[in-house]
Amino acid sequence: MAMTDLIPWRRRKGNIEMARDVDGWMGSFHREVDNLIDRFFGDGRAGLLGFPENFGGGEFMPRMDISENDKAIKVTAELPGMDENDIDITLTQNSLTIKGEKKEETEEKEKDFYRIERRYGSFHRVIPLSAEVDETKAEADFKKGVLKITLPKTAEAQQAIKKIKVKAV
Repeated sequence: MAMTDLIPWRRRKGNIEMARDVDGWMGSFHREVDNLIDRFFGDGRAGLLGFPENFGGGEFMPRMDISENDKAIKVTAELPGMDENDIDITLTQNSLTIKGEKKEETEEKEKDFYRIERRYGSFHRVIPLSAEVDETKAEADFKKGVLKITLPKTAEAQQAIKKIKVKAV
């Protein structure tokens, strides 16, 4: 058996080659269906249902917004279904590390059946800091699944900012 016999669109029946029209509308349709299936079953970062590809077990990546102004660096992370005990925040000289683990278990017992579902996932995110922060004034608030971290810059870091005036030519 030749290697080309294993490829469906290259199989031969007798002397007639069965070929798929990869350049026409059928080929385009086939690629669209392939992409749809890949997205649904987790070939990308998230499936069609919005869950990370391996949410059932493994790592997931929460959505985060990072902003900076003259006075502070602010980080907002969406962590639905988690509570403050599931989150670990570490601040070093040049980075902020946020770790967490989500565990969920649903159990249902009825006369005719017993069903239990478990889902878990963990994440680990390291955010490099662009300026020195005053770790004594750093704050983290967690409310309704949203983590907000405020990292005030040191006085030296605030003074180090130089504004450049833009001139019209």
